[in-house]
Amino acid sequence: MKQSIYLETSVIGAYLDNGEPFRRDLTIRWWEHEMSEYRAVVSPLVVRELERVPEPHRTGYLKLVKPLELVALTDEATILADGYITRGIFHRKYIGDALHVAVASFHKIDYLVTWNFGHLANVRRQARIRLFNTAAGFFVPQIVTPEFLVSEATEKVKSDK
Repeated sequence: MKQSIYLETSVIGAYLDNGEPFRRDLTIRWWEHEMSEYRAVVSPLVVRELERVPEPHRTGYLKLVKPLELVALTDEATILADGYITRGIFHRKYIGDALHVAVASFHKIDYLVTWNFGHLANVRRQARIRLFNTAAGFFVPQIVTPEFLVSEATEKVKSDK
């Protein structure tokens, strides 16, 4: 059985981001060479966030996620996200980030993949999420950047260019 990955909006955004060439190139290589090794999912929250992006990128982003599995934004995930906010793990203005983690947790997704270092790929916050989820009986996804999931084969593709 394939491991599962939840693609947070920043990963999809990086695919077309000319302002961050390192992130863009690594994301594209990983997406094209390795993402198929995983069960890749997004949530309606990701789709909603992408729908708010102005053109010309909106159409490209939505096309990238169209073939991916869509997991539900459940009441349980909403309650879990509210718990993160109540406990001060996330500030209320970052409810979207709390919801991404809660959806991945509720659906027992192995990896939440993000380029968001400030609010998600952050060791201290991950430790607090781990403690909270464990105490509440929820699965704890690993929060990683695409770089964490790049194999030696994909790195070779880069060095051959």
